[in-house]
Amino acid sequence: MTPPAGGNVSGMDPTRAVTDHRVSGPAPEGAPARGLDHVALPYRDDDEYAEGVAAFVTAGIAAGEPALVAVPGRGAAVLREALGRTEGVAFADMEETGANPARIIPEVRGFVDAHAGRPVRFVGEPVRPGREGAALREATRHEALLNLAFARDPVAILCPYDAARLPEDVLDDARRTHPVALEGGGRVPCAAFLGAGALPPSCDAPLPEPPGDARTLRLTAPEDLAEARRRAGAEAAAAGLRGAALADLEVAVTEIATNTLRHSGGGGLLRVWREPGRLLCQVDDVGHIRDPLAGRRPPEPGGTGGWGLLLANRLCDLVEIRTRPGATSVRLHMAAPAATPPRPPGSS
Repeated sequence: MTPPAGGNVSGMDPTRAVTDHRVSGPAPEGAPARGLDHVALPYRDDDEYAEGVAAFVTAGIAAGEPALVAVPGRGAAVLREALGRTEGVAFADMEETGANPARIIPEVRGFVDAHAGRPVRFVGEPVRPGREGAALREATRHEALLNLAFARDPVAILCPYDAARLPEDVLDDARRTHPVALEGGGRVPCAAFLGAGALPPSCDAPLPEPPGDARTLRLTAPEDLAEARRRAGAEAAAAGLRGAALADLEVAVTEIATNTLRHSGGGGLLRVWREPGRLLCQVDDVGHIRDPLAGRRPPEPGGTGGWGLLLANRLCDLVEIRTRPGATSVRLHMAAPAATPPRPPGSS
């Protein structure tokens, strides 16, 4: 669908999915063409972290390859000190860029396209200690989808993993989503790698069922869209959302509900509920989203669809998608720190 005219979109142009991260400098003469090189870097302390990442970025600088480094704030400080010089390197705060991991691929795509024809490097650390539940699932999904999104691009991607503090099952998923790891001072093939586009079961299992007292609305006709927006907005306001956050949620719910009515062929069901510190809205229908990267790349030029999920990812704190033939669920998360307790079961 085309971008909506109404609603707040956080001040961003919805036709632009990325930040401008161009870095200056001529392309190296005779730079070899290459495809994706996606590598995990398990590290156990700041020294291993700084040494491994700095070596990766420095090799790129020496080859004239621009680099985008998106790591948590403390990691950026460690790396700036280790690198010494940062000419040719753009930095982004992963705690902001990757708050919703589905926003990372559009960011990297913008960096790649801004340096079209040149090999580039990217350091991303979306999986980090403290992430759990839905946020961890989506970060793992992002790591898997990198293999599909940049399969034909001359991109080297390094993904640090805090092996001293992350659970072993998270490190196991790193080996499933990366073809190679840097361990023991060398490159080691990951025997557990699932292949481009394949998702570990941990991030593709069915979503937990919404609570029985979630507010529900059947979506069967275009006139239901206004009611979907109203109900989501009323519940969001009761949960403490105000201003831009409230408007963003209303737009996102309307976009996903519109997708259901236009593409599923059988209508759908909207459910809205509160959990401690957040509001959740889920739309279920009988459609099937065939593109694993839906919501992570703009639609094809001249197309009339594909904006709904992209906008939802831009507007919401987290978006989860589960899809198979005959069934799709899209779950939107918004932080609501002032949320009131959910209504007692049976209340209207």
